[in-house]
Amino acid sequence: MQFDDQARHYFGTDDLGSVPQDALLAGIERMRVDLGLTTDASHRFALWTMLYMLGAAPDLEATFKRAEDREAARDLMDMLDAEDED
Repeated sequence: MQFDDQARHYFGTDDLGSVPQDALLAGIERMRVDLGLTTDASHRFALWTMLYMLGAAPDLEATFKRAEDREAARDLMDMLDAEDED
């Protein structure tokens, strides 16, 4: 699932800057529920990534059972944090 697809699915638009706070919080809650329910590793990673970008990602240890998945998430966090520094 692409970022824009996820944004439209959970927030009704791909312009997250236009989403009212109440709708943003509701979409984040729906994403957290879906993250807890899905067993597909790539879908879990995509959901976690978007939650991370929104500042609402749950703990890596609680989210990813496999060490490889946790390491991939850490790599993504480092990459995104490096972009923010530029």
